[in-house]
Amino acid sequence: MSDSGSCRDLLERVRNDEPGAFDEFVRVYGDRIYAFGMRVCGNPQDAQDVAQDTLLQAFRSLEKLEEPGALRSWLYRIAANACLMKRRKTGGAKRELSLDDLRPRLDGTVRWEIPDFRPLPDEQASKEQLRATVRDAIRELPQHYRIVLVLRDMEQLSTRETAEALDLPEPTVKMRLHRARLMVRQTLENALRAGTRDRTP
Repeated sequence: MSDSGSCRDLLERVRNDEPGAFDEFVRVYGDRIYAFGMRVCGNPQDAQDVAQDTLLQAFRSLEKLEEPGALRSWLYRIAANACLMKRRKTGGAKRELSLDDLRPRLDGTVRWEIPDFRPLPDEQASKEQLRATVRDAIRELPQHYRIVLVLRDMEQLSTRETAEALDLPEPTVKMRLHRARLMVRQTLENALRAGTRDRTP
């Protein structure tokens, strides 16, 4: 069965209050929503609250969802709103990006690369350090940029789905994603340059 077919079937079983259906719904989406909460809120307790609030509100409102194919963006809209509420008290986000995500096309033809200024005697240690630098860079993003980057580059939502989840026009999503990637890349570049200077005799 296709993903959309499975989603439609699960949604129908939850709506019909079939035994075990909501437990399965939680198994399928609970970890994803919790991970999203961690990436945006950066706090395990806040992420747990976001997941619980999202799943509870979803359960109460599933009857209002007319198109099962929109379930994912609908869930992330609920989760994003919950995170925005939490962000009034706490902040931060933790998640590494693929290096490919940090090299957006700027004019349709040229892709900026992240320069590598460091020798790599220990590849694994270097990767871990890079991931930590990226996590810090994402954590420092303004919230409206960070949440778009998380949805697009980490949760793998399409531009349309991200726009629906955040109730934004698609051009705004594209602009914020572009700026978020630029800021992350600039932070990375600065950190790598600083690391090179620190190791220069």
